[in-house]
Amino acid sequence: SALGVTSVSLLSCNGILDSIYDNVDSTISGEYGFIKVDESNNSGRIYIDATKYTNWIYIDFHDKSIDSLDITTSKDEPSVWDLAVHRYDAKTNSGSVVETNLTDFSQLSGYSINENDFVKDVPSKVIIDMSGMMDGNILYSESNVNMVLSKWLNVDKSSMPPVYTLSEKVYLVKFSDGTIAAVKLSDFMNKSLVKGYMTIDYVYPLDL
Repeated sequence: SALGVTSVSLLSCNGILDSIYDNVDSTISGEYGFIKVDESNNSGRIYIDATKYTNWIYIDFHDKSIDSLDITTSKDEPSVWDLAVHRYDAKTNSGSVVETNLTDFSQLSGYSINENDFVKDVPSKVIIDMSGMMDGNILYSESNVNMVLSKWLNVDKSSMPPVYTLSEKVYLVKFSDGTIAAVKLSDFMNKSLVKGYMTIDYVYPLDL
């Protein structure tokens, strides 16, 4: 099919953009995973423990489940997943990502996207061991990474301690089956201010 500008129409789904952050009916509870899900407007919140440099956290939006894999002990990814997070790195399962100029899901109504703007993952490396950092000895593991989605948190290491800045942007993630999720990284710390605990708000699926 021809690539071009697609208008995002979200109005056909009743109330999909109304008070997504404030009125989420929690139909799934638990410390981690899909902790809030509102089926009435396809919205929810995901909370994951991404503190370990050795782990990828795999998120399945279709089944609303998460799985964790230790890079150092297993090279086999889960058979089914949509999005994965390693610390602040992110990757897709044969998907692609657009960074919008929006900061709130309510702004998606009528938003137009260009199919050519979706960016696929690229081969890269992720840190798996920081213990030798003071000696300049950091261990890496090869992995695909989506550089666009990974911009949801900027870590400026030019000064110590590093400066962490949320992009505050809404990202559109096109999965391998063509469905699209809107995601936003809302926080990267827990209540005790320990970094690596990621709060991801989402709308899935978007009604295009």
